[in-house]
Amino acid sequence: MPLYLAGGAALTALLCLTASLFAFVAAEDPYRFFNWNVTYGDIYPLGVRQQGILINGQFPGPDIHSVTNDNLIINVFNSLDEPFLLSWNGIQNRRNSFVDGVYGTTCPIPPGKNFTYMLQVKDQIGSFYYFPSLQFHKAAGGFGGIRILSRPRIPVPFPDPAGDYTVLIGDWYKANHTNLKAILDRGKKLPFPDGILINGRGPGGAYFNVEQGKTYRLRISNVGLQNSLNFRIQGHTLKLVEVEGTHTLQTTFSSLDVHAGQSYSVLVTADQPAQEYYVVVSTRFTSPILTTTGVLHYSNSAGQVSGPPPGGPTIQIDWSLNQARSIRTNLTASGPRPNPQGSYHYGLINTTRTIRLQNSAGQVNGKQRYAVNSVSFIPADTPLKLADYFQIGGVYRPGSIANNPYGGGIYIDTSVMNTDYRAFIEIVFENPEDLIQSWHLDGYSFWVVGMDGGQWTTASRNQYNLRDAVARCTTQVYPKSWTAIYLALDNVGMWNLRSEFWARQYLGQQFYLRVYTTSTSLRDEYPIPKNALLCGRAQGRHTRPF
Repeated sequence: MPLYLAGGAALTALLCLTASLFAFVAAEDPYRFFNWNVTYGDIYPLGVRQQGILINGQFPGPDIHSVTNDNLIINVFNSLDEPFLLSWNGIQNRRNSFVDGVYGTTCPIPPGKNFTYMLQVKDQIGSFYYFPSLQFHKAAGGFGGIRILSRPRIPVPFPDPAGDYTVLIGDWYKANHTNLKAILDRGKKLPFPDGILINGRGPGGAYFNVEQGKTYRLRISNVGLQNSLNFRIQGHTLKLVEVEGTHTLQTTFSSLDVHAGQSYSVLVTADQPAQEYYVVVSTRFTSPILTTTGVLHYSNSAGQVSGPPPGGPTIQIDWSLNQARSIRTNLTASGPRPNPQGSYHYGLINTTRTIRLQNSAGQVNGKQRYAVNSVSFIPADTPLKLADYFQIGGVYRPGSIANNPYGGGIYIDTSVMNTDYRAFIEIVFENPEDLIQSWHLDGYSFWVVGMDGGQWTTASRNQYNLRDAVARCTTQVYPKSWTAIYLALDNVGMWNLRSEFWARQYLGQQFYLRVYTTSTSLRDEYPIPKNALLCGRAQGRHTRPF
């Protein structure tokens, strides 16, 4: 793992800071250090010059390679002319929502300043990504892959691949992120995207080199702004092996739907005649359909890629729904620990609360807004987690979003839902709209126990999968449909529950789940980091002594 630090003095200082802040972390858990400089730079992914957000001069940013329980010390220097934050899609930040990197938990890094994230990938494996969470920065780059490997003595349910590729796919605009943000700030909807990128490159730009007869792992994440994407490779099949930290039954697909914010790992065997093959990514449920291609290149290739790219599913919802239902947990595989993933019998636990969440779109004061249970979220002047920690009143109202949709018009508030630590709850996402939705919950992995068309009722529970549902952090909800999840509230903190359609998130389709306990034990929640930035009404307060 590369170590980017300027000089021995900087390293010594950072090590001292790390030791102070992580005194409660077991000494045997390794530390990995990263020093990142975030800058603007010219990029040309679709053939026109744009202002991109680069990390250490790279677009996309560098991958984070780690192993279960590693401590990641990521020093981020903000060389932009505006505040900046990175968030970690799928990293649970156990007991430490202070470093989640969204504005409800973490103060932005001011221009010209730095902040050191101190994360632990506690009890996690799998494929994830990071991204910039403020403003509309995500439309300019600043994202990269995260992989968490199993510890050496923990068995993995497939042989080591010959190679391991990060594949970041997403829809893209030719317009700068500032122009897109201005459209939303005027209360308008964004136009249709201009294209699709694979690892930051436009059509024909992404290459994946393979050797004939060998098997490779592809970690595919949809880091785009709104569209569900279908991924396929000409002449090859995809064997699904992992979804957002869960080893899956090893089902083989000809193509795979990857919805906004989702991550999948597949194995691809180079078992075809030696030549080049199209890697194809296209939009789902859209008109028109956007398509882009990369190249799978055999090292002993006898010819270049030729002919039309293979077609894939386009608007078929049933095809996608059936594929989603077929994704199950491999109950005999170990997760981050040497016990089977099916040893936690989630289907035998009684839920103590049902929360129904319904998305909606509408106008507020003549401007486009999006809402959850009729509440369109607006950020407070102070991160909500800091308001909690310093007991600053008037920043938000606990319980400012209802458990169920009531059908009223959209209104604006800083919506926070109170939940009890260690409760086991059911959440039903209800989508009455004509377009697909994608939902993400920070700090957690949840079981996707059911999804279907129509209206959810209590009778819908009869079709739940209570044995081997996949556990993940991002789930889709099909048009005029519902998706149900089970969630064990075992991670104290203030956690963002949001739409992964970034314009909808920006204009209000999100809220915060406050998982609360009166306990002050370090076993339940870590104290505020000593180096935490303080802003808003928390400015001038003190974090804590070393």
